[in-house]
Amino acid sequence: MSAQAPLAPLDTLYDAASGEPIPLPPQLASAYGTFRLPGRANRPHVIGNFVTTLDGVVALNTPGHMSGGAISGNNEHDRLVMGLLRAVADAVVVGAGTLRAVPDHHWTPTHIFPALAEVYQRLRDSLKKPLPPLNVIVTAHGEIDPRLPVFQSRTAPVLIVTTAAGMWRIGERGFPEWVQIIAAGEGDELGAQAILRAVCQVYQCDVILVEGGPRLIGDFFAERCLDELFLTLAPQVAGRDGLPERPGLVAGKRFAPEHPVWGMLGGVKRGGSHLFLRYAFERTAEKEF
Repeated sequence: MSAQAPLAPLDTLYDAASGEPIPLPPQLASAYGTFRLPGRANRPHVIGNFVTTLDGVVALNTPGHMSGGAISGNNEHDRLVMGLLRAVADAVVVGAGTLRAVPDHHWTPTHIFPALAEVYQRLRDSLKKPLPPLNVIVTAHGEIDPRLPVFQSRTAPVLIVTTAAGMWRIGERGFPEWVQIIAAGEGDELGAQAILRAVCQVYQCDVILVEGGPRLIGDFFAERCLDELFLTLAPQVAGRDGLPERPGLVAGKRFAPEHPVWGMLGGVKRGGSHLFLRYAFERTAEKEF
């Protein structure tokens, strides 16, 4: 953290996370505390990461305020955690809507917290993951712009997961040849298990991180493909008036009261007035990808 004053350490209020501690570089260990992940079983460990307001809004959907930074207040501890999760991940999965909301983004630890770039890279090197995580863009319809930086810069390897119909549209758009494209869904639908299988065809993955959006994470909950959720609770009340839509964590799926999805609290950290929550979920999709 030589480029800035050190962050105040997160206060650990509760920690019941399982697994062995990941050896973090001193700067990260001082700021975050102990970080554990379960060892690999017969499949990748799948993590979600979101930030929400006190009233449950995850996206303001207002021009100039489309990113998660508008929800967190560009909170440094939130970016620290995002960078940490990206640094331990082999792949980061986002939907096309998230890509359109932040078109200049790269889903790497360096992009979210440049001041800690060297620290995150030391962590990846120690985990024998020297390259940036695979950036996975999920699009059922193939309506994405090949001119965006994530496709043109080669900052990180990129995989597009789409349907057969989406593959046809993408083929006409002129994506760079180094961008990998897989058709993984039937018709207009892309399920979570199909996405995971496509990712694991391309990359050997121990940890897969899902960053959004609400419809994508809804599919992962619906198919019981999510092991853990890291949820930042920002001390902001955003409000809703219906125009534009301001979604919550999950969109497009209904669980309760018929089939509620319950989590088990794994950790609580505090940075100022922000809370950093960690929940574990029972995962029924146990097959190896």
